[in-house]
Amino acid sequence: MIKTFLYSWLQVALIATNTYQVANQEWVGAIIVSFLISFVWTINVGRVVFACNWIRLVYSLGAMTGTGTGILITHIVYQP
Repeated sequence: MIKTFLYSWLQVALIATNTYQVANQEWVGAIIVSFLISFVWTINVGRVVFACNWIRLVYSLGAMTGTGTGILITHIVYQP
């Protein structure tokens, strides 16, 4: 369960970060982070596709937390 949470957290934190990067034309960061998103996704897809509802709930909680973390990361890294 912890791995499921962490993988979903990581993926969505990267997506939130990447959204900011694309919107603000942070080219290098956007390219690197988009690769990481795809790599993590290949791990996540097999973990959730045939999962029970409990694992889907844990995955969703990780994703929710990842959104907040991604926003925090972009605020720290890109805001003066």
